Amino acid sequence: MCDGKKSKTLNKYLWIFGAIIPSCGVMHLPRPQSECKVHTPDVWQAVKSAEQREISQGWLKDFHDQQASALAREALEANQDLQAAAAQLRVSRELTLQARAELLPRLRAAGSGGLNDSDSSFSRNYGLTLGASWEPDLWGRLRDLNRAVAGDFDAAVAEYRGAQLSLVAATVKSYCNVISAQQQCVLAVTTRDSFEKNLRIIERNYKSGVPNVRALDVQLGRSNVSQAQRTVKARELERDDAIRSLEVLLGRYPATAIKPGADLPRVTQRVLTGWPASLVERRPDLQAARARLQASAYRASAARKNLLPNFSLLGNASVSGARLSRLLDPVELVSTVTANFTQALYAGGALESQVREAVDRNQALIHEYAQRALVAFREVESSMAAEESLQQQEIFLQKEVEQAALAERQAERDYSEGIDGVDILSVLESQRRANNARSALIRLQNERLQNRVDLYLALGGSE
Repeated sequence: MCDGKKSKTLNKYLWIFGAIIPSCGVMHLPRPQSECKVHTPDVWQAVKSAEQREISQGWLKDFHDQQASALAREALEANQDLQAAAAQLRVSRELTLQARAELLPRLRAAGSGGLNDSDSSFSRNYGLTLGASWEPDLWGRLRDLNRAVAGDFDAAVAEYRGAQLSLVAATVKSYCNVISAQQQCVLAVTTRDSFEKNLRIIERNYKSGVPNVRALDVQLGRSNVSQAQRTVKARELERDDAIRSLEVLLGRYPATAIKPGADLPRVTQRVLTGWPASLVERRPDLQAARARLQASAYRASAARKNLLPNFSLLGNASVSGARLSRLLDPVELVSTVTANFTQALYAGGALESQVREAVDRNQALIHEYAQRALVAFREVESSMAAEESLQQQEIFLQKEVEQAALAERQAERDYSEGIDGVDILSVLESQRRANNARSALIRLQNERLQNRVDLYLALGGSE
């Protein structure tokens, strides 16, 4: 009798140690991290102290262009990529509901029925089984997984907001490209008309026998006209391609139906950049990266808890025939409740490897987040530096255009009057310089607007 009691006691302790010993390995496995501290300077290096106040919000109104605002709204409503991103956001939302359901009991039902018609008798048979199961999440594993999926949803929300901001930025930049391309077309047509006018003067002087006007002058003039005509066609193609790109962003068929305006938006006010530390709180991509990092920490925590014993409760009730009404009787169901206990004793190191894998993924996301933050700081600093540089460049280029235009008119006047020492090459060179300067000014003004949009996007301000 004593030996029987000792045997039962020994088996009891062996069962307990069998459950505890594998679980002790959890303490020796690495732990995940849910936060990453990023060093940020106190102030931006490339901006003036007066601009380091609360960041500008609603930056689209800074362009003072109603058409740009209308196109941005249209893009938000009809862009296909954004619609796909919205669908993905809804998918992420449904996943959070599925994860939350894992914390609740599960109920299932199964029924059967049949008829028995023999020569001597006729009978009906009915049966119904109701089952319930629930894992009482003692260690918080399911809660960790639920929080991880919730983190994925937070990341998806931030990514969707980032997609909206990027779409608005891309639309405004594309709109500016269309206007800039149209201005280049107008300049090309004006240049062609000017060259055609000069050619008529050269041909007239040549036929009239004006001294110093040679056949070479006529040939160079005709070459200039042909080149200008080719440039007009090239600029029209660039403009139409820019319009098609904008139409695709708007969810329209690329039919070049948009009529570009004549003038680029004019942005005069300075950007309020806020402070570097606030960047990580408002940029959607950094918000998403931080949420993904936290989700990975919860998943790693859940992987660690996979090494702990798992408990579940099961209940089943089965009735048939006249006792069918007793199926929903709580006593009928509770009387069949059983408790299950499972503990992985040996899996070839797979569970421990899964923990280390999850922690390594967590570490990778920490470094990715830190790198993304550094890139974000660089984008702001570079855009602010470019803002100042492009502004100064435009001032110098305006002077260059003015002087080149004066030189062009002077050369044309001297040549038409037959002043000694002024030949067709001097005229062509002055025209080339003037046209290049005008074209460069159009590009630079567009570049300033593109950079301003990039700056707003880098700062993560609302549109």
